[in-house]
Amino acid sequence: MRDALVDPQSGAIQYLIVDVGGWFSSKHVLVPVGQVRFAEDGAYFDTLTKDQVRGLSEYHEGQTYAHENQLADERVLRAADVDETTYRQQAFQTPDTLKLLEERLTVNKERFVTGSVEVSKRVETREEQVNVDLDREEVVIERRVVTDAQPVVGAVLGATTETVRVDLEAERADVSKQAYVTEEVSVGKREVTETQRFTETVGKEVLEVNKTGEVDLDADTDSLKR
Repeated sequence: MRDALVDPQSGAIQYLIVDVGGWFSSKHVLVPVGQVRFAEDGAYFDTLTKDQVRGLSEYHEGQTYAHENQLADERVLRAADVDETTYRQQAFQTPDTLKLLEERLTVNKERFVTGSVEVSKRVETREEQVNVDLDREEVVIERRVVTDAQPVVGAVLGATTETVRVDLEAERADVSKQAYVTEEVSVGKREVTETQRFTETVGKEVLEVNKTGEVDLDADTDSLKR
């Protein structure tokens, strides 16, 4: 629905200008308001068939709806068993109120799994060196010349061999490994809120009134005066 035509005397809506481009290439026709069903979610042309639309005269913006076109369109839309008077009473019967609709965005949120995180541990090895100071004993032999030699009993030849034994001690390293706790890791979740912008085209019905003839429009009340 593109626009509406009103009765210049009563100010009531008579015709709705309908774009039927879905059936025919860029064609606008006039449909009597009484043949339109108005609902909360829009206007519906339940009784209008494709054949009827094909037979309706094409309407161009700003043109005067000629009487001949009115009669021709009436013959297309009026059923064979309905007389002219009854048809016109029904065709131009306007609803008590004309509701203008406006689309608004409705947002519903749902939760879904975006990914998973697995935390585990593995062993890495490396070569490590440590310096250890180890003590050991070594033999120290000191020889000195006796200047004031004293005689001893016995002869050198045939004397008993004497042996002095000295045990030497040393330290050796015993290297072992010990595990230590160097870090603790806690795994949890937290809720993070981010704002995303979504763009969608919404429609809004706007009332448009065409004036034909000597009609004054009261801007405060949007009513037509003769």
